[in-house]
Amino acid sequence: MASDGPLTDEKATATDDGTRATGGGARDGAACPCRHKETPRDEELQADLQKRLNRVIGQLGGVKAMLDDNRYCGDVLVQLAAAESAVRSISSKLLQNHLETCVVEQIQRGNVEVVDEVMQLMRKFSR
Repeated sequence: MASDGPLTDEKATATDDGTRATGGGARDGAACPCRHKETPRDEELQADLQKRLNRVIGQLGGVKAMLDDNRYCGDVLVQLAAAESAVRSISSKLLQNHLETCVVEQIQRGNVEVVDEVMQLMRKFSR
């Protein structure tokens, strides 16, 4: 899968929740609203997430090939459902890590506003 190019990290500023927001970087002309974790993910989790993401990318490549080959809609939909399930699994693992690290760290610092962010994330993933 081709990348749109590297994101630049020209300017980093601290946010209210203690994370680092980067500005000045752009992809497709839009400013990057990215923040970075203060506590890095452990190597085992990082490797697991990368492995799972690579598998999903492969699944989606297979779906694209199925569409290009004019394969039966039901078969394509089954493969899409498998990819969606894999993405939900990745999201669940990442959300758990977020709660155990980022959220705990912010609450320990007295930033209870992070609970609002968690609630928004929970609503997004409960759809």
